[in-house]
Amino acid sequence: MNKLKIILDTNVLLVSISSKSQYHWIFQSLLNNFFDLYISNEILMEYEEIIGRKFSPAVAKNITRALLALPNVQQTTVYYKWDLIKADSDDNKFVDCAITAGADYIVTQDKHFNILKTVDFPSVTIANIHQFKLLIS
Repeated sequence: MNKLKIILDTNVLLVSISSKSQYHWIFQSLLNNFFDLYISNEILMEYEEIIGRKFSPAVAKNITRALLALPNVQQTTVYYKWDLIKADSDDNKFVDCAITAGADYIVTQDKHFNILKTVDFPSVTIANIHQFKLLIS
């Protein structure tokens, strides 16, 4: 069976990094190759910026280096911007990456992504953290 192709919203990755977090299983699952993570340069830059603010710039560098070294993390080049989320256009980088990569899910807790449920084409499926846990267990 093929592994799920996933896009992780920055906040989901952020809450999963600390070993003290109840969501650390997400980061562990990534490290243990349970799913394929797709990222674009824009997403990687946002990861580094937000992790740097929350933890430290050094931690952010280490996390991004680790991501790039993992065999199940795929860098994707986005050539077209769909602009499907109007409420927070910054979220579109995840949507565009998901469409380009043919991702199965964007894992997010962000309500701005709910608009995607009303878009017939291109189809982008979202899952919250609880749904994601069921999908990979």
